[in-house]
Amino acid sequence: MRVLVVEDVRSLAEVLVEGLRDQGMAVDAAHDGLEAVAKLDTNAYDVVVLDRDLPGIHGDTLCQMITDRDGPAMVLMLTAAGAPSDRVSGLTLGADDYLAKPFHFPELKTGP
Repeated sequence: MRVLVVEDVRSLAEVLVEGLRDQGMAVDAAHDGLEAVAKLDTNAYDVVVLDRDLPGIHGDTLCQMITDRDGPAMVLMLTAAGAPSDRVSGLTLGADDYLAKPFHFPELKTGP
């Protein structure tokens, strides 16, 4: 499985990448929305782990861009915005699943 982690907090991105690689996944990271778009234009991903509050291109816009593509990747929003209304709006944007921070790693690896 090929995964793109889009997270602007570099220390969290590194933990996510390392943990997913330990699960046998091929993982790339992007630290802002613009970098994510460049990687999505270059590589085919099965899953995008996506923070909402990103510099460059906001995660909400990026989610819509991903779901509008042919053969879109599944999107797991992983974000600090964890209120029920945030979850509903994230899923309405096209996310396949939604996980609020803080989280436990086993919750992430059983996502989409």
